[in-house]
Amino acid sequence: MTRPKDRFNTPSGRVFDVFNVALMVIVGVIALIPFVFVLAGSFATEAELASRSFFLWPETFSLDAYEAIFTSPSFVRALVTTVLVTAVGTAVQLFLTATMAYPLSKAQLPGGRVIITLVVFTMVFSGGMIPTFLVVKDLGLLDNYWALILPAAINPFSLIIIKNFFQQLPNELEESATIDGANELQTLWSIILPLSKPVLATFALFYAVGIWNDFMSPLLYLNDNSMWTLQMFLRQVTAASDLSVVDQSATELPPAQGIKFAVIIVATLPIVLFYPFLQKHFAKGMLIGSVKG
Repeated sequence: MTRPKDRFNTPSGRVFDVFNVALMVIVGVIALIPFVFVLAGSFATEAELASRSFFLWPETFSLDAYEAIFTSPSFVRALVTTVLVTAVGTAVQLFLTATMAYPLSKAQLPGGRVIITLVVFTMVFSGGMIPTFLVVKDLGLLDNYWALILPAAINPFSLIIIKNFFQQLPNELEESATIDGANELQTLWSIILPLSKPVLATFALFYAVGIWNDFMSPLLYLNDNSMWTLQMFLRQVTAASDLSVVDQSATELPPAQGIKFAVIIVATLPIVLFYPFLQKHFAKGMLIGSVKG
């Protein structure tokens, strides 16, 4: 029996592949150029930044901008705060999402359909910024880091995908755990979660990126500038006409444009470096929980 010819091995198919790859390379380069420019600018001298409007490689390397920000108590405090809030917030949000998704994955849960309907409803309609601010204020969470974590503790989309993933796991696993004397929490912790690493890693990345890049929540809920996160510090640096916010005790301020570029790089690089460690779980985790409704 003659096998049908693969349409991608035809001349037109190969032309399409070449065109597609070339187009993706062009789009990737266009997306990468601004980042490379900012990276190069962060290592350039202030004189070069003033004389050259665009370059991808500095003529003279300088670490003055990075030295200035990493010796700034305000920046270091904002960086440490952001790392801690992101780590704690990701763990809390992932834990709450998983513990809510697990019982909802059970068809026999009383009122489960009603709860799912309410969850889906929140994906379409939300209270809005002002009601959320009033709730946070009445709970006494202003100038509290929990205000950056709890209002978005459970994302409806993440909840539904994780719930669907739990539903696809064989029931025999839970039955065998029950026979061995495990309760629901033990089954979840020892059986379900270890088998759910792809989907959990995917949404851990989503939650971490969301918290790390969150600017609106600190702007609304943190009035004390000593509690600033990195995004608030970045906003202050990029919007300020002078850079006294970097080091108020400095008698000679560092290069302004280089400081802005360096802060942008430091605020962006951790997430860029973190992504490859979860990349192998990303596509699998997104697709595996979205098949079953």
